[in-house]
Amino acid sequence: MQNQLQKHIAIIGGGITGVTSAYTLAKAGYRVTLIEKNRYAGMETSYANGGQLSASNAEVWTHPSTLIKGLKWMFTKDAPLLMNPTPTWHKISWMAQFVAAIPKYRDNTIATTRLAIAARQHLFSWAEAEGIDFNHERKGILHIYRNKAGFEHAGEVSKLLAAGGLERRAVTPEEMRAIEPTLQGSYYGGYFTESDSTGDIHKYTHGLAQACARLGVRTLCGTSVERTHSNGKTALVHMHSAHGDETLICDAVVVCAGVQGRALAAQLGDRLNIYPVKGYSITVDLEDQASQQAAPMVSLLDDETKLVTSRLGQDRFRVAGTAEFNGINRDIRAERISPLVDWVNQCFPGVNTRRVEPWAGLRPMMPNMLPRVGPGRHANVFYNTGHGHLGWTLSAITAHQLVGHVQAHFAQAFKSYTLLELGKAMKPETHTRQEA
Repeated sequence: MQNQLQKHIAIIGGGITGVTSAYTLAKAGYRVTLIEKNRYAGMETSYANGGQLSASNAEVWTHPSTLIKGLKWMFTKDAPLLMNPTPTWHKISWMAQFVAAIPKYRDNTIATTRLAIAARQHLFSWAEAEGIDFNHERKGILHIYRNKAGFEHAGEVSKLLAAGGLERRAVTPEEMRAIEPTLQGSYYGGYFTESDSTGDIHKYTHGLAQACARLGVRTLCGTSVERTHSNGKTALVHMHSAHGDETLICDAVVVCAGVQGRALAAQLGDRLNIYPVKGYSITVDLEDQASQQAAPMVSLLDDETKLVTSRLGQDRFRVAGTAEFNGINRDIRAERISPLVDWVNQCFPGVNTRRVEPWAGLRPMMPNMLPRVGPGRHANVFYNTGHGHLGWTLSAITAHQLVGHVQAHFAQAFKSYTLLELGKAMKPETHTRQEA
């Protein structure tokens, strides 16, 4: 019987969840192959997100107010939440499950909060152990509210976050200015979470991918997965690269392929109802000292505009957000970028926005807003995907959970093998008498 050091696991997808999965499985002693279609790890949704490691943003979207806002904003091109009204079966089925998850809003928010808190110790310790510089700022996250209704809803959310173990406190407009003096505008109040932090997700993913290589992980970049198959004991991954076609034979496969995971799951006999929800960001180059001083160091979340910020070192400032339901479409639309630039001009007028880098990425979202972590229909197929807008925040803990599922599978397989061998050994020996 092979021991776990010889067990070979293929991971499809080299974003933050794929790389954290590869790292934890390699640390646990498995032989790992990481397959990524881009030239480098972390080049899609893990490239330029909002940068927040935010347990305070653990509120799931399955609240009745989300449906109301979605209908209200449907035909407003620069709205924080925008849905293409053209119906598709995928969109309809996803929305139906989203509505069905509304009664679980409270439970799922509390569960997500607990996951986000648990993820911190793993993510931070890995960065320290591997020497990863990812512009980490542990200055907290300030949620800002422009009216009483938003502030009062945040108060109810705070109760759910507290039930999940997160402490955040209400702050007055005066306290908000003391926390982040550069913030301009009129606000009703805010909530501050000191334990939250920010950083550059791409730098972190790249650094952890390098750590994976040091641990012996084989990474196949520039390699697309054409199809995959499992019989429960062996998995086949058919790949294509510039070097030609190749079939990888392994003991187990882990799907961390973001919005492409739905199609892969169907090949493996599973239903993975992930929908691509596009988010946008801008990275502002803080080229002069005045801009560097005028940009905030504390991370913000503006509830009305659904925008978040992070300071990435001395010379970069990122603003991200919005949600666009428009299928697998990575186009960067000017009418979706303009509100982000306008927001910077209004809230931080001292920041020069002459040089701004726009970006768009597709968040893989499950209808209940919880990630899918664990086995599929076949015993040796696993999923670690569907993290939505909290991919980075939750990635470390779900990778940790994944290892538990994989270890349980191989332990059970070993137990079954041992019982089978024991059964053979206990069978009475039979002899065939040769007639004279």
